[in-house]
Amino acid sequence: MKTSVDWALLQQQARAASEQAYAPYSHFPVGVAILAQSGKIYTGCNVENASYGGTTCAERNAIAAAVVAGERQFQALVVFTPQEKLTPPCGICRQVIAEFFTPQSPVASCNHLGQIQQWTLGELLPSAFTPLYLAESTKVDTSAAAKS
Repeated sequence: MKTSVDWALLQQQARAASEQAYAPYSHFPVGVAILAQSGKIYTGCNVENASYGGTTCAERNAIAAAVVAGERQFQALVVFTPQEKLTPPCGICRQVIAEFFTPQSPVASCNHLGQIQQWTLGELLPSAFTPLYLAESTKVDTSAAAKS
């Protein structure tokens, strides 16, 4: 079921999620709202950790929440940060987004000033390493038996 994207609602939900962020180290709260193909909206916020590598970004938390709920296909994603500069997803989040969204999926960033910028996932992550890429790859047998 494909629904139209209510950007204002996604921005509102992403902003509300950012208010729940746990960001005592970076002081950079991030909230995300994603629209699933089903029409449901899922949100996430960043959760930092004293061991910085243990930090989980808002995008991955929102996608994980949706996957737990049984979702696998998504239409749009909005990132909210209370920063003057609009913030797109980081590299690892772009890779995770590419697992569930299409290259044509809209990804937007908005802020507390009401500014918004939109890209397609393909613009943010060209030539993505995706399930489709793997499916279309030629498998090569490198075992010793194949070499003899």
